[in-house]
Amino acid sequence: MRVLLVEDEPRLAETVRRGLELAGFVVQVAATGPDGLFSATEDRFDVIVLDIMLPGLSGYEVLRRLRAAEVRTPVLMLTAKDGDHEQADALDLGADDYLTKPFSFVVLTARLRALLRRGPARRDPVLSAGDLHLDPARRAVRRGTVELNLTPREFGLLEYLLRNKGTVRTKTDILRNVWDANYSGPENVVEVYIGYLRRKIDAPFGRTTIETHRGVGYLLRED
Repeated sequence: MRVLLVEDEPRLAETVRRGLELAGFVVQVAATGPDGLFSATEDRFDVIVLDIMLPGLSGYEVLRRLRAAEVRTPVLMLTAKDGDHEQADALDLGADDYLTKPFSFVVLTARLRALLRRGPARRDPVLSAGDLHLDPARRAVRRGTVELNLTPREFGLLEYLLRNKGTVRTKTDILRNVWDANYSGPENVVEVYIGYLRRKIDAPFGRTTIETHRGVGYLLRED
């Protein structure tokens, strides 16, 4: 699940990014209002965490422009402001939730998961290919009746492939959507994690779910 974090305090942004990644999210960070607006309109995210006090454009203005552009991605406003009027303004502009700094990280992740259940997860609660099923809301994977234990990165990779089943995804596509838009490490990390997934979802069941298209990328079969 992809999160856009729009936050101009570098230390807080890095802390939240690391925490969310450990919780299984893929996080992209924008440090200004214009950068956040561009990312939110040009790319697909499952949820947006948006600060109010931002350089360039305020979080309020970013949110107003997103909703005017028919971008319906769930938005959680994250701000140092604490008051009924600020919360009311954010909700009136189209925010889905509001959290005041300082905040509990446990509460932040719980609220993000709640937004995801009300958003994309509600429209497409379970992703499947044949007898392979992935439930984004419960973060559960099973093959037939067998529950599978995946790491957060493996879960994110499988979710991305399932959402794009039947189409070949390049390593660049996978790195951008499962790792980070600014990932600069070796591309063979994708091959490594594809191998991990195959050993868990295919090998024990005698299946071939993920195909390698040499020189192109990977495809998750429809059934």
